[in-house]
Amino acid sequence: MRYNKLVIDKPFEFEGGGRIDHLDLVYYTSDREYRPGDVVVWICHALTGNANPEDWWPQLVGPGKLFDPDKFFIVCVSMLCSPYGETGPASVNPAAGRPYFFDFPRTTVRDIVAAEILVRKHLGIGRIDLMLGPSIGGFQALEWVIMEPEVVREVVFLATATRVTPFMTAFNESQRLALKADPTFLAAESLEGGRAGLVCARSIALISYRTFAGYNYTQAEPEEDTLFADRAASYQRYQGEKLVRRSFDAYSYWYLTYALDSMNVGRGRGGVEAALARIQASCMMISIDSDVLFPPSHGRSTVAALKYAAYREITSPFGHDGFLIENDQLTAILQPLLERLTVSKDKSL
Repeated sequence: MRYNKLVIDKPFEFEGGGRIDHLDLVYYTSDREYRPGDVVVWICHALTGNANPEDWWPQLVGPGKLFDPDKFFIVCVSMLCSPYGETGPASVNPAAGRPYFFDFPRTTVRDIVAAEILVRKHLGIGRIDLMLGPSIGGFQALEWVIMEPEVVREVVFLATATRVTPFMTAFNESQRLALKADPTFLAAESLEGGRAGLVCARSIALISYRTFAGYNYTQAEPEEDTLFADRAASYQRYQGEKLVRRSFDAYSYWYLTYALDSMNVGRGRGGVEAALARIQASCMMISIDSDVLFPPSHGRSTVAALKYAAYREITSPFGHDGFLIENDQLTAILQPLLERLTVSKDKSL
């Protein structure tokens, strides 16, 4: 996969108000130029992912894998407010000569998609054959097929929903409280601020991504007579510190949690069902049986409201994170879809 950066020197307006006059967008594509006739696969990444799906989905994306960048033209754009080079609160505010911090406009999922559409137009892609989004990537995919219904041919929503739930917002606010409890975060003196709070926030998030059974399976104490259990505690510390070591700053994380809380496809469109009625793409919803953030009941209700939709469910003891783990099940579901797209594209040429 090839790194790219698109620089846009014209105003970008935010849904919730505010604008910026310069936009940097980081994205990865197959290691060649787009050619008309390519089967285009557009992957929307999850909360702390990045624009290189080979990095966070290595079992499924790469040469010889299910999503082969030599066989398909693959695109993935890093979300606004992520800390990997695209514009967000960690970017330098030209008016102040320092990071935006809390002066960056509050960002919604629709803003994220509007920025990604700029990349699509820059690449000259008029038709996306398959769009795939797990978690907040699914939020993006849902918004996209409503915002540009004529552009996307097939879409797979993976472990996601049409709007944020109170349960998820409660987790998001708990993480923001952890950030605010770190005094260096609100001081906003450098991008190192809030690192201890971010470790805690990530630990809170991880509990919502996993399950009772999953923790019991992977984090059981190795010794029968352990005095104070620590293996799961050590795992929580490790995961929080791992995110900080990836140069993920607390301010980007803060803004992305609010982007999650903006999700409601029905806002300003007459409700969820009216919004879903705009979709023209053939849809597939994949739920994970143990996912507490996006339970299968949500997936089934979304499918019931869609005109052209299939429903699949994968089994996993690992909850929401099953989309990163249950690769054999995902391959069995998605491979026939990719083969059908390829045959269909060949016939149309």
